[in-house]
Amino acid sequence: MSKTIIELQHVYKKYDDFTALKDINFKLNQGEFYTLLGPSGCGKTTILQTIAGFTDATSGQVLFDGQKINDIPANKRQLNTVFQDYALFPNMNVFENVAFGLILHKVKKAEVAERVHDALKLVQLDQYANREISELSGGQKQRIAIARAIVNRPKVLLLDEPLSALDAKLRKDMQYELRSLQQNLGITFLFVTHDQEEALAMSDQIFVMNKGQILQKGDPVDIYDEPINHFVADFIGESNIIPGHMVRDYEISFLGHTFECADAGMRPNEPVEVVIRPEDLVITTPEKGKLQVKVSTQLFRGDYYEILAYDMQDNEWLIHSTNATTDNAIIGLTFGPNDMHVMRYNETEAKFNSRLETYEE
Repeated sequence: MSKTIIELQHVYKKYDDFTALKDINFKLNQGEFYTLLGPSGCGKTTILQTIAGFTDATSGQVLFDGQKINDIPANKRQLNTVFQDYALFPNMNVFENVAFGLILHKVKKAEVAERVHDALKLVQLDQYANREISELSGGQKQRIAIARAIVNRPKVLLLDEPLSALDAKLRKDMQYELRSLQQNLGITFLFVTHDQEEALAMSDQIFVMNKGQILQKGDPVDIYDEPINHFVADFIGESNIIPGHMVRDYEISFLGHTFECADAGMRPNEPVEVVIRPEDLVITTPEKGKLQVKVSTQLFRGDYYEILAYDMQDNEWLIHSTNATTDNAIIGLTFGPNDMHVMRYNETEAKFNSRLETYEE
């Protein structure tokens, strides 16, 4: 059974009349890669700063290895933080930057040299010890920042959007490196990002946040395939989200048609929203399609075509297909019961009914 290394219990953070965190509760197990994912201003960095000790919770408890650490200063906690801007010292070379924390804690000189070498080797920069910071690329600076964090042998590494300043290719390369590094070290990573692809690629568990709250926790596949509400479905990847209602278990109605689905446990005629991912829509002839749409435009994305189309009620549909079509073509769309994910409608029924009437006119 995995051991809990960090736990937050009913944590709130308030700034005057603004509540940045609302009743945050979660546990992080030792040796796993966690991601806090959400838009800017949702509270994910505030959680990181609260765990690190850079900010105090207004109420609630932060536990580390079972012990409350709310009143323990940041420099006494057994964790380190990697920042978005690297926070390297420009007047020190690579070795001196990585060794800084060890020297501060009066580690013996021989041990400092050994641990710095080991940390630089882990990030594949052991030949760069004497380089000046100004001589490094963005990706190299990021790896030096990580080496400086892991040289202290923390039990937890906090990473605050550390890849956001890198170009697309380097960012993807660093995703592989970070995941590999976490697995090799066997320590807990808590990673903050607003990039959905980044979170899905690297994480064991994802916490999806919005407006100071954790909306859903799960592994990447669960988060992508089983979003809990409209926000999660819309934020995690690309989605077609359609209002409808459950006719009965395993049967759903939307856009004036009734379809077999894989969901059950809701009330008969309960208002719902249906999520269909673009890659789950299959293009066919209009007469064979469950729905008919008119193609507006398409873009070639390398391994698939991204097609934008509209149905007869002028609702937008996004389709990913390996087959090209033509602008203004009428095409059919088909999908199976397992290609639809049904969510309870989380707005008022009045608003739902007005939208539904628009679709069924």
